[in-house]
Amino acid sequence: MSIHRQYELVYIAVPDSTEEQLAELHQQVATVVDRFGGTIERTEPWGRRRLAYEINRQREGVYVLAILNGPPEMTSELDRRLRVLDNVMRHLVIRVDEVLEKDSRMQARRKAATVARRLRRGLPAEPTEQELSRRQSESDDSDGNDGYGEGDR
Repeated sequence: MSIHRQYELVYIAVPDSTEEQLAELHQQVATVVDRFGGTIERTEPWGRRRLAYEINRQREGVYVLAILNGPPEMTSELDRRLRVLDNVMRHLVIRVDEVLEKDSRMQARRKAATVARRLRRGLPAEPTEQELSRRQSESDDSDGNDGYGEGDR
């Protein structure tokens, strides 16, 4: 059994696609995902948007984001299938779980560095309630107003 990973699939359909065509396209993606034992966490239709550059003489496209869980083989099959469909102008599959793991490792490193810095200064590892309330009151006092009005600059 292969490892299931999390992926983001974004595809751009031609702008004159009907709801039925988009539903059929989503069903084809779901069929491939099911065949490989994966799951679709959620699908977000972003709607019709202007493209950054022209693709096949089209200036707009219908964007759809799908969050998928499944084995790596699933992505190659999705790539193969979406490449041959006429109503898909572009698609992109990105592995997301690696980014999430990297972010959690960075947060853990920052937390450890903060604890070490506080211990070197002779402070407790975690901020006390008194310190947290003092920080909150200081941030409430500084509302971003530097003393100048709109017309005073």
